[in-house]
Amino acid sequence: MSNKIIIGVVTLGALAIIGVISIQSYWVLKTWDIKSKEFNQSVRIALRKTTEKLAETDQFELPSKELVTQISSNYYVVNTEASIDAGNLEHFLRQELEALSLHEDFEYGIYDCSSQEMVYGNYCDFDNLNIEPVKETRRLPEVDKFTYYFGVTFPNRDSHLMGEMRLSILFSAISLITILFFIYALTVILKQRRLSQMQKDFINNMTHEFKTPISTIKISSNVFLKNENIQKDDRLLRYANIINDQNNRLNNQVEKVLQIARLEGDTFELKKEDINVNELLEKIIKSEELRISELGGIITINLQSKKPIIEADKLHLTNIIHNLLDNAIKYCKDAPEIKIETKDVGNKIELRIADKGIGIKKEFMPQIFQKFYRVPTGDVHNIKGFGLGLFYVKNICKTHGWKIEAKSEEGKGTEFKILFQKVDS
Repeated sequence: MSNKIIIGVVTLGALAIIGVISIQSYWVLKTWDIKSKEFNQSVRIALRKTTEKLAETDQFELPSKELVTQISSNYYVVNTEASIDAGNLEHFLRQELEALSLHEDFEYGIYDCSSQEMVYGNYCDFDNLNIEPVKETRRLPEVDKFTYYFGVTFPNRDSHLMGEMRLSILFSAISLITILFFIYALTVILKQRRLSQMQKDFINNMTHEFKTPISTIKISSNVFLKNENIQKDDRLLRYANIINDQNNRLNNQVEKVLQIARLEGDTFELKKEDINVNELLEKIIKSEELRISELGGIITINLQSKKPIIEADKLHLTNIIHNLLDNAIKYCKDAPEIKIETKDVGNKIELRIADKGIGIKKEFMPQIFQKFYRVPTGDVHNIKGFGLGLFYVKNICKTHGWKIEAKSEEGKGTEFKILFQKVDS
């Protein structure tokens, strides 16, 4: 994943988080405001109707204005301009609040103009209608501008509103959990990205450092092989050949790692040219025939494509064919049996490389193109490698826009198909 993509993901993620939090906060506050207004409206209606019934019962006229005044979010004062009965007040308050489905506990007090004090009335619990009147435990706030009035407060107003907003709070909690999970996932991605970059830097530095001693060993081994004294000594000549062969093998592995590092980097570029697939295959097969014949194997070719010209990077195309042939040779039962075919499929060329080797179990097939993945080979322990070959093949095909498929059956062999795009004639 490139730095631009990472920066884009982080930026979009941050904007998404800010947007979700802003929208969710807006709707929660908006819902709270709506519920608060509904509560206040219901309380005002209940207090007005209560006062009207008190006026009818106690025979006094209602004030012409400022009947209900809201002192705070949960405290209301009702101007009566006449003395009222506490028992009737509590009865009517319960009745009117219940009529509006406002089953909320409340406290009330009545202003005594003779003592100029607010006399605490009772705490009314809707869950327990037979509760005995409580003694005064606190004083309700007084109002100077009225002579006769009563006050009602709702101690659990905020809890009531929170209960009314259960669904909004639930959705907000789900959104918050989702945001936290997204932030965690983003943190993990960035951490993995950093570790991946450290791994790439380490591999690049390590492989480049290997190039100098590999080159030195190659020069030294060539000097040994050309030395007349060593050529006369079979034991020394064998050791010199071993050094040369193993050095070449190490160099090939280092080159493969470097190619993959360049492939995963942002600077990788293909040097495309028109290539005759049939001719390239014939050259590659000639270079592999000796190796296959030494193992007692056979390689069959059937190049049927009539116009086998494609646009590709010759170096990488050669490498992926060598990789597939190398796997066919390494993962054989006794002697390798390999079949190579090309044929025209519309405006495309199909290359098929099949073997009759040990095959791959079905459960391992989805992972064969993964980096560093090596298929378990059971009792076969002489097959060396880093698990980079098929990963390299897959990525080169992907970079060129080619389609690659693999199918295999344990004990019967493996087949790879690559679909090339022909050059327009």
